[in-house]
Amino acid sequence: MEGIQSATATEQANGPRGPTRSVHTPRPYRAAPPSAFQALFTRMDEERFQDELRLFKDRNFLLQKLRSFFPVYLLLALSLLLTLILFGVSLSKVSSVSSELHKKQAELKKNHSSPDYQLFPCGPESREWRYFNGKCYYFSLQEMNWHKAKEQCKELHSQLVVINNLAEQNFLAYRMQGRERYWLGLTDVNMEGKWEWIDGTDYMNGFTFWKKGEPNDSGHREDCAHLWNFGEWNDVYCSYECHYICEKPVPA
Repeated sequence: MEGIQSATATEQANGPRGPTRSVHTPRPYRAAPPSAFQALFTRMDEERFQDELRLFKDRNFLLQKLRSFFPVYLLLALSLLLTLILFGVSLSKVSSVSSELHKKQAELKKNHSSPDYQLFPCGPESREWRYFNGKCYYFSLQEMNWHKAKEQCKELHSQLVVINNLAEQNFLAYRMQGRERYWLGLTDVNMEGKWEWIDGTDYMNGFTFWKKGEPNDSGHREDCAHLWNFGEWNDVYCSYECHYICEKPVPA
């Protein structure tokens, strides 16, 4: 009986399932401070985000610039297109002119092979003209002053002769045979001492064949030049009357 009571007392003290155990209460959770690697990765993510944001802004800025320059680019493109069109039109015209030129050259060769051209290279209607080195020369039989001679050459679709070199000078002197005087297309009527060819040929750097001591502007009125004494040049009054020489290119 005493044993049963003792067991009962022990069971009451220890409980029905054994001796009583103390209950452990867990501590509240505290987040561990970020490590150095986590801080580094966080900073890298922020920098990457900032870079992407900056790139996005740059792209938007570039797009805005492109949009603002679009009218300029459009005008440039239209200008280029117009230039190409004009170039094509010009090329077509050049081709047409070249074709016409070839036709003219063919006709010229055909005409030059004719008996009339062989006998009269300055043209059958210009038999009194003399041919030399690609030009035709007319030695007048009439005498007149320089200004009238200039106009007479114009009526003949030519001009008073302009001498460019010694070969031309020798040809004219030979045709003169030292007998007559002939007007040249040379004058200083615009300014004394400033001699000028009527076609604008450079006198200062060109060929000359003045008689010794000429031009001397004798009497302060000698403003026109003529050929005399076997082709030498001399200045004389423009009102003086003498023969004249007209020149023109060989007719096509």
